[in-house]
Amino acid sequence: MNKLIFANLLHRPLRSIISVVAVAVEVIMILSIVAIFMGIVNDNRQRTNGIGADLVMLPSGASLISGLSSASMPVNDAIALRRLPEVAIVSPAIQQTVTSSTSVSVIYGIDFATFNAMRPFTFVSGGPFKGADDAITDTVWAEGHHLQAGSPIQVLGHTFHVSGIVEPGKGGRVMVPLATLGELMGADSKASVFYIKCDNPSSEHLVTQEILATPGLERNEVVTLNDLLSQMTPAHLPGFNIAIRAVTGIAVIVGFLVIFQTMYTAVLERTREIGILKSMGASRATIVGVVLRECAALAIVGVLAGIAGTYGVRELMAHVFPTTPFQISVDWIGRGSAIAFVGSLFGALYPAWMAARKDPIDALAYE
Repeated sequence: MNKLIFANLLHRPLRSIISVVAVAVEVIMILSIVAIFMGIVNDNRQRTNGIGADLVMLPSGASLISGLSSASMPVNDAIALRRLPEVAIVSPAIQQTVTSSTSVSVIYGIDFATFNAMRPFTFVSGGPFKGADDAITDTVWAEGHHLQAGSPIQVLGHTFHVSGIVEPGKGGRVMVPLATLGELMGADSKASVFYIKCDNPSSEHLVTQEILATPGLERNEVVTLNDLLSQMTPAHLPGFNIAIRAVTGIAVIVGFLVIFQTMYTAVLERTREIGILKSMGASRATIVGVVLRECAALAIVGVLAGIAGTYGVRELMAHVFPTTPFQISVDWIGRGSAIAFVGSLFGALYPAWMAARKDPIDALAYE
């Protein structure tokens, strides 16, 4: 029976290949969209953790996912924060989302002295800002945009020059002086976030209470870095579940229709063959089993091709969009494979049921 199944698949190679490709595309669609979302979230999480802060102060109502908002807090609030007991370092910053034709990135405006004091940068080439129009990039951004120390770089229509290139994992991929970014945004002497390092991490709760009890700061939101990082998960990413459902739904429909068409046509072409099997005593369950096993073989090959194709997409992304994180999850490999496999089997159910219902006498008389 296995020989019969594989012979049937090889008898129409083009149709079988199209079915395999449909399942593979289904898997690639699901895994790729998840890989991009998870890559962005986990990359942001890693770089935020690398700053070295214990607490983060945000304007009231700001998103805890990214900390992004308009720069609305006075930079001079840092003076009041530094006066509080148990506070060691306060670093004001601006985070501004910048979109381009190839990526969406977050530009950091930083006060270099305090930002570096929390956890020092590791420079690969060049050094700190020397002027208001200098910029620091990490190695990922520099390699992706073919930059080196001294190269010009455009941010919000303004030309900066790379003063240094640092190892990735701290803050933004591109960082410019806080005052300069504030001027470009029309937010002079403003900040969108304050990073706070305590004398002792165990005093986080005490420092939080002191900040919220300070006149002028009581309306801001203060969260520990651990709480902020706990919110940086795909489940908390706005639109993540909607995007996954939409892509999964489209992928399943594509795979279902192609498998349905393939197996339906195959059953029609093998009417006489089915009649012979039933005349030899094959039960309805046997006929259904034959059709579903053919479908399962196509689905398994398609799933494996889809997984391999996803790794191919990752390599392509690394060359075409090097600054866009692409993180393949083992968990989602299992989920995507299961979705594609089950969807394919559902696509073969009606053709299998139709084959099982054929009357052996009518099937043998079929021309």
